[in-house]
Amino acid sequence: MAQQSGNPSGEHRAAQLEGVLERITYANEETGYTVARVDTGRGGADLLTVVGALLGAQVGESLRMEGRWGSHPQYGKQFHVENYTTVLPATVQGIRRYLGSGLVKGIGPVFADRITQHFGIDTLRIIEEEPGRLIEVPGLGPKRTRKIADAWEEQKAIKEVMLFLQTVEVSTSIAVRIYKKYGDASISVVKNQPYRLAADVWGIGFLTADKIAQSVGIPHDSPERVKAGLQYALSQSTDQGHCYLPEERLIADAVKLLQVDTGLVIECLAELADPEREEPGVVREKVPGPDGGEEVTAVYLVPFHRAELSLAAQVSRLLRTGEDRMPAFRDVAWDKALGWLKSRTGADLAPEQEAAVRLALTEKVAVLTGGPGCGKSFTVRSIVELARAKRAKVLLAAPTGRAAKRLAELTGAEASTVHRLLELKPGGDAAYDRERPLDADLVVVDEASMLDLLLANKLVKAVPPGAHLLFVGDVDQLPSVGAGEVLRDLLAEGGPVPAVRLTRVFRQAQQSGVVTNAHRINAGRHPLTDGLKDFFLFVEDDTEEAGRLTVDVAARRIPARFGLDPRRDVQVLAPMHRGPAGAGALNGLLQQAITPGRPDVPEKRFGGRVFRVGDKVTQIRNNYDKGENGVFNGTVGVVTSLDPVEQRLTVRTDEDEEVGYDFDELDELAHAYAVTIHRSQGSEYPAVVIPVTTSAWTMLQRNLLYTAVTRAKRLVVLVGSRKAIGQAVRTVSAGRRCTALDFRLTPRSAREPALEK
Repeated sequence: MAQQSGNPSGEHRAAQLEGVLERITYANEETGYTVARVDTGRGGADLLTVVGALLGAQVGESLRMEGRWGSHPQYGKQFHVENYTTVLPATVQGIRRYLGSGLVKGIGPVFADRITQHFGIDTLRIIEEEPGRLIEVPGLGPKRTRKIADAWEEQKAIKEVMLFLQTVEVSTSIAVRIYKKYGDASISVVKNQPYRLAADVWGIGFLTADKIAQSVGIPHDSPERVKAGLQYALSQSTDQGHCYLPEERLIADAVKLLQVDTGLVIECLAELADPEREEPGVVREKVPGPDGGEEVTAVYLVPFHRAELSLAAQVSRLLRTGEDRMPAFRDVAWDKALGWLKSRTGADLAPEQEAAVRLALTEKVAVLTGGPGCGKSFTVRSIVELARAKRAKVLLAAPTGRAAKRLAELTGAEASTVHRLLELKPGGDAAYDRERPLDADLVVVDEASMLDLLLANKLVKAVPPGAHLLFVGDVDQLPSVGAGEVLRDLLAEGGPVPAVRLTRVFRQAQQSGVVTNAHRINAGRHPLTDGLKDFFLFVEDDTEEAGRLTVDVAARRIPARFGLDPRRDVQVLAPMHRGPAGAGALNGLLQQAITPGRPDVPEKRFGGRVFRVGDKVTQIRNNYDKGENGVFNGTVGVVTSLDPVEQRLTVRTDEDEEVGYDFDELDELAHAYAVTIHRSQGSEYPAVVIPVTTSAWTMLQRNLLYTAVTRAKRLVVLVGSRKAIGQAVRTVSAGRRCTALDFRLTPRSAREPALEK
């Protein structure tokens, strides 16, 4: 089968090579750069290494590759691929291997063998032209036959999109998504409306859409490009937590991004914000600056403007209503009630805890905040006990599955995630809202620092008038991953929402090095690391060595000394994703240590990652179409099955739900042996290991380290340099996020009831 033109020993000459793709050694989903081994038909185990542009090529396919010969000092002779085409195999053996490689969903090695035995050299023609005849093969019923025919057609269509997109280096998974979104119209949309892709297809941002647009000839200064760029800049800012950007900053960001004249950006922004426009792309409004400073012209993406107006209006509505679904607490005999409570819990409430209990049961909206060891959990339990004693309907929720489980354990009542409570549906609409409110007298939301603007708005809309709503959380932790600083804005000075901050650390908690050091860090003091049984520091100034030591501590030392399971009980929390001690690199090392490859364990290589049964994984986007009520960014689980024939992987989430992923959806999953500290919010683990190195210098802030330490129930191990820890403790987070919820909540703020949607 091998065809080699040019001289293989003479490097850098144009050449052609044919072979069967046997193994992908490495693939970068972002760039398409691939290292693979091909069988050129020379027999035996003599496989050749090919590198380069093999985006979309599948194991088992016969490829005709164009490129140049070269050599690598370590790996020897290689073929550098510049482009390739797929060639259908021409022998029965080749066809069997091609079909059995998992290329077509529903056909594995067993059925590939049966089909080729039955049809021989005609097999591929039959699947292409007469797929109904597959039913002749023993064991292939009508259902599987139809499935194979559909999978073959889809594969062909995706290949067509792939070939069209090859020149702009779009990854396979994105080509699959484009096809699934637009079907037969895919190439037409890509050619004629490339900027639609950034809005419609997850994984395609403005930069990829812009590359495609340039390749199909859309001018650099096209108004369509500038408007898409402005919306992209705003979208990027929401990913950084901002609900809006000041107009001047947005214009400067867009000019830098687009490399066009400022005047053109200003014109296009005016068009996007035109209220007469059929669908305004953005909203402009004057609000106080992020730190309560001078007024700025804020530019919002429409959903965030609506959500901010709506959330402020709904909180005000709950506070103002004359109804009360727990009227018994207006004139309750508190001494009696608290005496009864003590008989139930066996402990007295501290004065500030008692104040919080009274507040939650008498005010319609309230906030309870405080650090670890200050009794937030006991206070919540007390509130729930008293409410239920008066036969109130209590609903408990938290933003993550782990936090909801913990809330259920401490109160002895059922708790769910906010998403499940609201029964979010495909598209993100909730089953419960203002028209169909929750049946509740008291709604308690724990880990409220994690609530972003969009989710908080959905939740508060669903609380019925007269019900009491209590937000519980630690305002000193990192703010939500999504846009907004809801808990901080609710606690703003001069605002209408009453709050209690617990500050006293209880004696029992004072014995904990974890609690003691969390408070020291929050106060700007260096943590104590000598002589404690639950808080350790391994000093290592070299970042790479710190990374390796982190893995050794998490996978070997903690399990050996404390008897903890390295997958279930130990979590590595990194300040950032990149670098030798970042979550990305650590995940690869931890997977090797905890879930190494074995011949009897199936695995699937996707991009630069390998997924195996037993892997700890996390969802990295909100997907409302998965699971019972969607699967959300940050959901953690374990891979329980992997089927190469059906091309499907199953994850059991920490909410005990089985969720299936087709292989082309695996870019929604990342390994979770190590996660960034931001992604760990709302979760609690028996032990955490935190690499703190100078390579993460720009990320090292007090609330970041404080959040990481407060994730631990029993044990914290810091690995890294004292200098880096000092930097984290000293550095207070720079500036507030751009939000105006606090301003909208204050009585002086003008409200527009028409926008209470």
